[in-house]
Amino acid sequence: MNPIKIGFVLLSRSRCPAPSTRISVLNMLPFLQAGNFHPEIVFEAGDGTETPDVSGLVPRLLDEGFQIVYFQKVHGPSVEALARQLSVVGVKTVYGVCDRIKPAMAEATDVTITVTDYLKSLYPPTLQPKIRVVHDGIEHAEICKTNWGLNRGSRNCPLRAVLVTSSDLDRLPVLGTPPNWLEVTIVGCYPSNGQVIQHLRQARWKLDQKPNLRERLSYLRFLMNRRIRCQAWDLVGVYETMQQADIGIIPVDTPSEHAPDLSPPFWKVKSENRLTMKMCMGLPVIATPIPAYEAVVNQGENGFLARSQDEWIKSLNALRDPMLRRIIGEQARVSVMTRYSMQEQARRLIEVLRGLFRAQS
Repeated sequence: MNPIKIGFVLLSRSRCPAPSTRISVLNMLPFLQAGNFHPEIVFEAGDGTETPDVSGLVPRLLDEGFQIVYFQKVHGPSVEALARQLSVVGVKTVYGVCDRIKPAMAEATDVTITVTDYLKSLYPPTLQPKIRVVHDGIEHAEICKTNWGLNRGSRNCPLRAVLVTSSDLDRLPVLGTPPNWLEVTIVGCYPSNGQVIQHLRQARWKLDQKPNLRERLSYLRFLMNRRIRCQAWDLVGVYETMQQADIGIIPVDTPSEHAPDLSPPFWKVKSENRLTMKMCMGLPVIATPIPAYEAVVNQGENGFLARSQDEWIKSLNALRDPMLRRIIGEQARVSVMTRYSMQEQARRLIEVLRGLFRAQS
């Protein structure tokens, strides 16, 4: 049987991909090829815009015989129009999205893929039959902790916690200041260690953006706290830092709920990727209970969920016990290794794609 030809319209360039592009598309390409698909990238939004102009693609897609076109996080009038044009000529369309709810794209395409059951639940009832869930697959599952140490944490010999984020945090959410027996490394969108001028510029810009003296002083205290270190994210360094850490933390500010007729706040539609990445590493993780995390963590068995500052301190204190860190870390890895593996997510994706043609027959 000839391979099914699938074209990808990407949010970002494959040579310098956004995390969502790398995880949901580029990591899946070898699995698709092994599953009798012929994947090709047909469009890359060079400026990372979610609403690119894709007009004029139809002739090429038809001439080259594409049977499926996958829109990775892109949307807007031009993308919707292309999806409808392709539908008219019998080309199947897929909308893959990680942290947005776009009913218009779900209407225009044959199937929409979200990364969590919670995101799926936010689409209107009439669209539910078109929504599928394919989680973010864990990258580098082969890298994990083998030693949890015997340290209980003290001022002179603190435990190490790691927080991985896609932003440049200027405060430690929920906790504010770590206990005196804990050091926190925040891996995020920061200049690298050698970029001193960039560090100073970023700090000055952030300080200038603070609306009042209280917030400026709070930011300065964050910068001067010797138990908080901000580190530039890179694909190798982040794993080294996690491997050296004792505890994984994901504190999330959750300032308010949302009315049913309004879009949910950004923190509520996060995927479970940063959680499962740390859990697969074998780290005992404490996280704020957002929908994606609640579906993964069994309290006190493979991790901890903590909402208030008091709950966070209680969970952190529990993990000062080296034996508990090891037990929770080992259970965490076992609980996510298969369920959130790249192989399992590729299987789910291939099942969705093949289903497009089963529905037709």
